Amino acid sequence: MNTDSGATISAWAATAELPEPSPLPTDVAADVCVVGAGISGLTTAYLLAREGRSVVVLDDGPVAGGETSRTTAHLSNAIDDRYYWLERIHGEEETRIATESQTAEIDRIESVVREEGISCDFERLDGYLFNPREGRQEDLQKELEAARRAGLTETELISRAPLDPFDTGPCLRFPRQGQFHPLLYLAGVVKAIRRDGGRIFTATHAEKIEAGSPARVVSRAGPVVSAAAVVVATNSPVHTLVALHTKQAAYRSYVVAGYVPRSSVRKGLYWDTESPYHYVRLQAAPEGEGDDLLIVGGEDHKTGQEEEPEKRWKRLMEWARERFPALKEVSFRWSGQVMETVDGLAFIGKSPGEENVYVATGDSGMGMTHRTIAGILLTDLLLGRENRWSRLYDPSRVSLRAAGEFAKENLNVAAQYLDHVTSGETDSAQDLRRGSGAVVRRGLKKIAAYRDENGTLHERSAVCTHLGCVVAWNPAEKSWDCPCHGSRFDPEGRVLNGPAIRNLPNAED
Repeated sequence: MNTDSGATISAWAATAELPEPSPLPTDVAADVCVVGAGISGLTTAYLLAREGRSVVVLDDGPVAGGETSRTTAHLSNAIDDRYYWLERIHGEEETRIATESQTAEIDRIESVVREEGISCDFERLDGYLFNPREGRQEDLQKELEAARRAGLTETELISRAPLDPFDTGPCLRFPRQGQFHPLLYLAGVVKAIRRDGGRIFTATHAEKIEAGSPARVVSRAGPVVSAAAVVVATNSPVHTLVALHTKQAAYRSYVVAGYVPRSSVRKGLYWDTESPYHYVRLQAAPEGEGDDLLIVGGEDHKTGQEEEPEKRWKRLMEWARERFPALKEVSFRWSGQVMETVDGLAFIGKSPGEENVYVATGDSGMGMTHRTIAGILLTDLLLGRENRWSRLYDPSRVSLRAAGEFAKENLNVAAQYLDHVTSGETDSAQDLRRGSGAVVRRGLKKIAAYRDENGTLHERSAVCTHLGCVVAWNPAEKSWDCPCHGSRFDPEGRVLNGPAIRNLPNAED
């Protein structure tokens, strides 16, 4: 397996020419400052630059170095949470609007690929939703009827998915879905942004985001971006403590990828309805070159709430090998952060209570889809154009029919604060092996202790800098993960994922 000491490697890694790090050198002004250089931020910047607006993009990592590089790149209008559930929460008309936006997202990516001449393996293909072997087939019929009411009139129930290795049983076929190579796509988008005058600065940490007129983004190194509007497109918002975090929850989703003989698996998008669920696609080898890459994902769990994440990859590999016996050695494995909203749709629009600050978050398991919708919708909002999707995705919305999901997720969060009064995971940091970490109680404090491969002990506070939960050690990815709202830190306490924006402090501070 292409891993090293627990490290995880995405199949997309090192396969696209993305910009070298380029920190913000001095104060600048722009019409719009976008924080986050993933697909939502770059799509927004691309569309605004095409409209003649001056745009600055900031990211503390490389372009597409966050969750965009960890996607499996399904482009789909087959709602991850099921159409019949979405219809119950939002009603029939709003579900039709959601379907319209999901379909428009695939069309927009296709048009960008064509207009910009981007070679990124984009293609249209069918998607197939099937039950596990013991699943209730009436659920498929219910989903078929809801999908057709939502406008997907060509969706059909067929006897099985076109997979020779195993029989899925009855399934739904969703025509005209899509897939692509996400980093190759964004490499082309970046070139277009720069061609149209947009500026992209990486290795630039946004320390503070200030609403107002103008709005301001203050970098950790000092330089400031002043703009008529700021878009926060950081997967999980880093500019607000509470407003959106009670309405969504962070989950880790796992992926394994390995080679299969060319053309042994038919191209398509495949999803099952198990809990936890699984999703499959094929990245075909170039004509005349080697094997195809089979990409299998799933086995989700709440971030920071799995003591043995390695078992998730193991179960995923077992599931894949049972159904695809031609699968060779697994060559890549990785995981990504999914923000699940309580009502199944993203939050895109004006940040609640903040002047000239906009937000895109809540991918709900459909990251590429919702993130491209964000670019389309935010561009219209920033240019003062009407968009009939705006109410559906409004970050201020309250979904009364999703009250049960809201209560369940927030009770789960409340339970995590009890970790402050529990004992540590080990009695002493001196017991730690090289390359391992654990939470240690020292008096009234919880310490995140990590011993690196050289034997040096690193100790940070184990209290997340977002809202004070105690972080948990993730041995599979060597990170400190917050079980409340999904913040993640590297072994030495540096922020990897929001909503935390500050590193874990020294243990003695």
